[in-house]
Amino acid sequence: MAVTTFKGKLRSPASLGAKLLLILTAVGLLGSLAITLLLAGVITPSFNQLEAQSVNAHVERTRAALGEYISKVESAVRDYGDWNSSYDYMAKPTAKFEQESFSTLAMSNLDVNGMAYIGSDGHIVIARWLDLTAQADRPGMRAKLIERIGQLDFNRVLGSGSSAAFYTRLGPIVAAVGVAQVRRSDGTGAPRGYVMMVRQITSQQMSKLLQLRARLDLDRTGDKEVITPGQSTMTIAVPIMGADGHAVASVSFAVPRDVSTLGQRMLMLAIIGSTVLLGILLIVLRRMIARLVLSPLNRVEQHMQVVTASGSLGLLAEEDRRDEIGSLGRSFNSMLRQLKDLREQLEVQSFALGRSESAVAVMHNVRNALNPISTILSRGIAEQPATDRAMVDRAVGELAREDIPAARRQKLAAFVAAAIEAEETERAERRRQLQAGREAMQHVLEIIGSQQAQAHERPPLAVCNVTDIIAQNATIARYSGETSIAFSFPAHAWPVMANRIILSQVIGNLFGNAVEAVAAKQTGTGSITVSVEESDGTVRIMIRDDGEGFDPEIGATLFQRGFSTREHKSGGLGLHWCANSMNAMEGALRLESAGKGCGAVAILTLKAAPAEARAKAMAA
Repeated sequence: MAVTTFKGKLRSPASLGAKLLLILTAVGLLGSLAITLLLAGVITPSFNQLEAQSVNAHVERTRAALGEYISKVESAVRDYGDWNSSYDYMAKPTAKFEQESFSTLAMSNLDVNGMAYIGSDGHIVIARWLDLTAQADRPGMRAKLIERIGQLDFNRVLGSGSSAAFYTRLGPIVAAVGVAQVRRSDGTGAPRGYVMMVRQITSQQMSKLLQLRARLDLDRTGDKEVITPGQSTMTIAVPIMGADGHAVASVSFAVPRDVSTLGQRMLMLAIIGSTVLLGILLIVLRRMIARLVLSPLNRVEQHMQVVTASGSLGLLAEEDRRDEIGSLGRSFNSMLRQLKDLREQLEVQSFALGRSESAVAVMHNVRNALNPISTILSRGIAEQPATDRAMVDRAVGELAREDIPAARRQKLAAFVAAAIEAEETERAERRRQLQAGREAMQHVLEIIGSQQAQAHERPPLAVCNVTDIIAQNATIARYSGETSIAFSFPAHAWPVMANRIILSQVIGNLFGNAVEAVAAKQTGTGSITVSVEESDGTVRIMIRDDGEGFDPEIGATLFQRGFSTREHKSGGLGLHWCANSMNAMEGALRLESAGKGCGAVAILTLKAAPAEARAKAMAA
């Protein structure tokens, strides 16, 4: 199961950096393989061709050496064939000629091992085989020479020429054989037989001729050269051709495969170099992608996590980049600004809507509670008396007279009793209705009291960046009138514990009062400076203006409901509400001024945010 999961992650990694690394690795491997195949397709055939040319050169050089070796034998035998003494000797053999021509010194000077004169009919006039090293005759080799002479067809060997040369096998010996017709040097007279010279060729001689270590291979008698490549050397076998056009032996030698080895080394160096270069390129690309792409994206992701965790729509620190990443950061900050404005508008609207809905609900409950009272009052006003008061008074008056008959008195008494009973019943009903009205009124008072209690409850507090609130309200206040106002406030974050909506309304109200105070001086310009300081877990926000100011004696009365320093305002509700709101947020508000024309300062005191919340706010 774990192996399957690992393979799945390898096929489809979740991280963008892992995906790019996987893609770059795949591209690098494919590129390395393609470069390897390309170099192998270019370098290997080229060096193989060079090696083939080198082999052909060795073969041609060997053939040239064999040809040069045998041409010397042919040149020597031609001289003997054109020698007039040889021509005379073939007509009449003499011992003196044999001693001079077949002497050990003469054969050593000619560097031949064997010599023979053969008649035109093929009979051997004289033949000798000399061991040049030991300077002694070798009868066995002489017999092999005579046997070989008997196998030759001189007419076919010479063809249309007067001399010829070929290689032959004489037992374990390979020899170069030269044959020439015996004739006068001026070409006159019919040929009188043939003269033959044989020069043995050895491995040492071939090595000397080829300038490398060579040997005669008597077992290899193929008519084509044989190339046997090895790991570091190449064995070349060049056939030594006989008179019949077939090989009698081969010259074998080994040559180092320098060209092939050089090609392999160049191929390996090229592959290693290209692979290393490609690896360095991939590493550089990975680092540049991580630096230019992944790191900014990771910074955006971390900022979003901070925004998600803290709820504060702080702006991302922008880099001075003109590429797509820089555009993304600017667009991201623009989106955060819009979201921040929209959230604040939504919160203000939600706050106002909540207050409106709460007021509507209270009024609805109050109306429902007042309906019984209205009904009772309406019914009491419209209801007619149960008895006519005048008739009752008249009946009582008659009962007071003594001359009223008993029957009449009895009826009048019954009428008065009935009237009194009806009056009592009506009074009891009215008492019951008034009791119901009192209960309804009590319910109204309870609803109003509950709403008042809720109004005095402390609002929920959270971490707020007071710098953002100041900046937002400063922008609004700057364009709230015709007076030019210069605002200055701290740039870095100051996190406090407050209700952000209420604090924003308090600061906005204080800014509005400061703008009005500056405008009251009628100078056309003014300034509002905000400073923030922290001490013992408390943050003090000081809003200072250069407006008209006020007398220090009336500072305490500014927060009373209905009080105002300006006659045209109904006054006092804003500062009264601001002070109560600051108290509800476990803070305080006070106003100070040095006097008329000296400006004023509003000092707000709030609790500082905890260290962890402050760190998150600073990071945001």
